[in-house]
Amino acid sequence: AGSSRPTPTISPSKRPRPAEEGGMQLCFARLSEHATAPTRGSARAAGYDLYSKALVKMDIQIALPSGCYGRVAPRSGLAAKHFIDVGAGVIGEDYRGNVGIVLFNFGKEKFEVKKGD
Repeated sequence: AGSSRPTPTISPSKRPRPAEEGGMQLCFARLSEHATAPTRGSARAAGYDLYSKALVKMDIQIALPSGCYGRVAPRSGLAAKHFIDVGAGVIGEDYRGNVGIVLFNFGKEKFEVKKGD
């Protein structure tokens, strides 16, 4: 009943907004208009889902052999040095669109994707 919880500190230049669900409160601040508020998948979820990613188009189209699929895997160097990982890495054999790679930056620094990375 009415217990006081300390509020986590966030950059003083940003105004934190509470995301409260199921009695748990997470303070967060949007640092750009592109940010998405953290959410919980259910009332008893273990944590919050975060939504920061980038889809990088490869500008190639592939035709895989019948019965095969393509898999986009993270490069160990990018993961170890920059904490960059890939998601949704399966390409179906019938996909004929522009191949895109979903990148997640788990590091603290910005990472610019350059031609050839």
